Amino acid sequence: MSTDNAATLPPGGTGARAQAGQFWRARAPRERQLIAAMSFALAVLVVWLIAVQPALRTLRETPAELDRLDTQWQQMQLAALESATLRSASPVPPAQATEALRAATERLGGKGKIALQGDRAVLTFSAVPFEALRNWLGEVRSAARARPVEAQLLKGASGYSGSISITMAGTS
Repeated sequence: MSTDNAATLPPGGTGARAQAGQFWRARAPRERQLIAAMSFALAVLVVWLIAVQPALRTLRETPAELDRLDTQWQQMQLAALESATLRSASPVPPAQATEALRAATERLGGKGKIALQGDRAVLTFSAVPFEALRNWLGEVRSAARARPVEAQLLKGASGYSGSISITMAGTS
């Protein structure tokens, strides 16, 4: 049996194996038990770190991740429904769209200015809170049937600054 092992081990492996066997036999039975126990504990630790702990973490985090993804999916469904509703809505006359843009911009409290250029408009704003900007976009989409085509936003300590270009449906 030793000739089979000698044939499968690399040239230096035979000597290393003999040295390891000699080391093991030279140990007292109590030392052997201690080395075996430490080896077993090390093996259990490696199995825990490689196989068990990541699996338990995945099981722990999966329900929260599924809830988060479900909420995102529901928000996307609502956005798709709103988009389909806005697409099917009849266009707003240009004068009414312009008035809706001006009214929405006035609600920004002087922090925004609208510039109209045919069927496009550009809102420039400074230090506008996120909620106010989101409400402005929602109002413009529904009341003026406008959609954003370009945005340049810069987040600061007091809110967002930048510009949003929109195009209005139904105007020429």
